[in-house]
Amino acid sequence: MEIWHTLILIVHVLAALGIIGLVLLQHGKGADVGAAFGSGASGSLFGATGSANFLSRMTAVLAVVFFLTSLGLAYVATHKPRADAGVMDSTKEAPAVPVPSIPTPQSGTPAEPAGKTGDIGSGTSRANEVPK
Repeated sequence: MEIWHTLILIVHVLAALGIIGLVLLQHGKGADVGAAFGSGASGSLFGATGSANFLSRMTAVLAVVFFLTSLGLAYVATHKPRADAGVMDSTKEAPAVPVPSIPTPQSGTPAEPAGKTGDIGSGTSRANEVPK
């Protein structure tokens, strides 16, 4: 994932520099009057109006690339995998806790008195008893 972050960042910076350069190359709306008096724009590679269309289209294309790389960088930054994390690292094993055993009356021991079994304060429960 780190290679994608680096690649998108390089494209992002190049698009930003391209937009800056293209905006600085473009003439403002008032520069058309200067072209009529021989400023040299009519003899350029693209012609008097061709350069404006080409530069504005390239600026729009680079703006779209800049926008998409911004979204890509945001996605890569928020969905970074944890370093050195595997599938089994996400499940942590809890330490084994011994289950407390409930003492059961043995065959040779006397049973509890009837009034004491299941009393509120005695701490024993009758939930697992089978009725006779």
